[in-house]
Amino acid sequence: MVIVPASLHACAFASLDTSTLYALLRLRVDVFVVEQACAYPELDGRDTDPATRHVWAAVERQPVAYLRLLAEADGTGRIGRVCVDRGHRGEGLAALVMAEALRLAGGTTLVLDAQSHLRGWYEGQGFVVSGAEFVEDGIPHLPMRRSGGGEPRLGR
Repeated sequence: MVIVPASLHACAFASLDTSTLYALLRLRVDVFVVEQACAYPELDGRDTDPATRHVWAAVERQPVAYLRLLAEADGTGRIGRVCVDRGHRGEGLAALVMAEALRLAGGTTLVLDAQSHLRGWYEGQGFVVSGAEFVEDGIPHLPMRRSGGGEPRLGR
């Protein structure tokens, strides 16, 4: 497999142009709704929050990996919607967008709900299981947490 270099991007919703927004939403729907066959409210209102950061990697200007970084009311950050296009899995793109999210979060404690089969991958990113496994949309998940060690940056 030839791995094409990816460009890394991060911004707030207000800074997204319509073509990029469409491509990001399509990637999320392709992975979560179509591939994983989960009918759920993908557009949940959190994307437009001014503190939310959309982080993605693009190959030839096409988004192929994505996550969003949310600011929670309790001061923690939440990582969600982590996905990679099927044709680009195994290229390290999830780690690339995760590293950028961790950089953006600074010292903020982060939480996420990981699909259980990805536990080891998230542990490799510094997350630990923080509760009991649960099933969401027919898929087992684990709550996970990564403790911050400094001054929070989210929501500023």
